[in-house]
Amino acid sequence: MRTQVAKPSEITRKWYVIDAEGKVLGRLATEVANILRGKRKVNFSPHVCMGDGVIVINAEKVRLTGKKLKEKYYYRASRYPGGLKSIRCDHLLKTQPEKVIQLAVKGMLPHNRLGRTLFQYLRVYRGPEHPHAAQNPEIWELKE
Repeated sequence: MRTQVAKPSEITRKWYVIDAEGKVLGRLATEVANILRGKRKVNFSPHVCMGDGVIVINAEKVRLTGKKLKEKYYYRASRYPGGLKSIRCDHLLKTQPEKVIQLAVKGMLPHNRLGRTLFQYLRVYRGPEHPHAAQNPEIWELKE
């Protein structure tokens, strides 16, 4: 028996639309990361970019459990002394709801070149419309 390794020329890429309305952020991000990575495919290879594209709509209606809206902070550093900036999750969800989902998914992808390539196949939109009708996306239902 030989292990089948997927070649980049053999990969077929599909697009899926996921509605984030009322979905829990962590469970949504896990499902999106698995689709982007290609873990649902039969010929999954961990070192090849073989996942599908994901379009997430209604990002502002995502749900967080517990006290995360008031107690979860997102940090970034300017690389200057004392340059640590923080923003609370409820404020970021009001101003940039796309960024909340993007940061959750990015943390679940590999932290290398492959992860940066996979992240390019994620599109997140605030409202119910998206400009990707040409990709013929299929609707992906989350089990909750």
